[in-house]
Amino acid sequence: MKTLQSTFLLLLLVPLIKPAPPTQHDSRMTYDYGTDSFEEALFSQDFEDKYLDGKNIKEKETMVIPKEKSLQLQRDEHATPPPFKKENDEMPTCLLCVCLSGSVYCEEVDIDAVPPLPKESAYLYARFNKIKKLTAKDFAEIPNLRRLDFTGNLIEDIEDGTFSKLSLLEELTLAENQLLKLPVLPPKLTLFNAKYNKIKSRGIKANTFKKLNHLSFLYLDHNALESVPLNLPESLRIIHLQFNNITSITDDTFCKANDTRYIRDRIEEIRLEGNPIVLGKHPNSFICLKRLPVGSYF
Repeated sequence: MKTLQSTFLLLLLVPLIKPAPPTQHDSRMTYDYGTDSFEEALFSQDFEDKYLDGKNIKEKETMVIPKEKSLQLQRDEHATPPPFKKENDEMPTCLLCVCLSGSVYCEEVDIDAVPPLPKESAYLYARFNKIKKLTAKDFAEIPNLRRLDFTGNLIEDIEDGTFSKLSLLEELTLAENQLLKLPVLPPKLTLFNAKYNKIKSRGIKANTFKKLNHLSFLYLDHNALESVPLNLPESLRIIHLQFNNITSITDDTFCKANDTRYIRDRIEEIRLEGNPIVLGKHPNSFICLKRLPVGSYF
């Protein structure tokens, strides 16, 4: 009887027993884990897409650029190479030299010819270069030049017409070159300097200085002159002829033999030392001068 009652109670209770639901903790863990995996998957996919896409772009770019360069190289290889030029050839004068307010300074730049000058140039300093010759075309288009200085070059020859159009030229310096003769000089010169050359008397024409009525300073020392140049203008103040080969002098060299009253009052200095001449043997050659020339008298 008791056994039947127990069985009956179990049958009544079975429908009421349900399996316990999974704990919230386990469910949340599963859900969170799944979400993280999903986000990581999305991030990974997005990163790969972007990275690969960017990589593809770069690869495309790197494929295109070498093609352009290679094409350019191919063009360059087939192109005719430019002719070889010496250093300084065709370089603009005001880059090679210094141009400042009408003055051009081309000193110690190893030029072997006069460079093209700005038309407004008034002063050219081309000292200590390798210029060997001066020609008429060098200054044909530069009429306003007032001063030229070619000290310390290798000039051997100057065309006669080189300075013919330089009507304003006042100072011309050709010192320390290789000149054997003088060119025709412009009429308004006040200073001419050709010391330390190889000029002989036959290299100076009789009328070279005759019409230079503005010439005040003449420097022809350290050359190979055998005599004092003829027809020196009255305007001269300084005459340097020292260290030449001058062996003779006449009464008409500086004075006028037929005019004992003539006084040459502008001359301040004449230098004749270093020449094989005894000035004391020519007393009448200096009677018109206020000061005796510098030189040997005994």
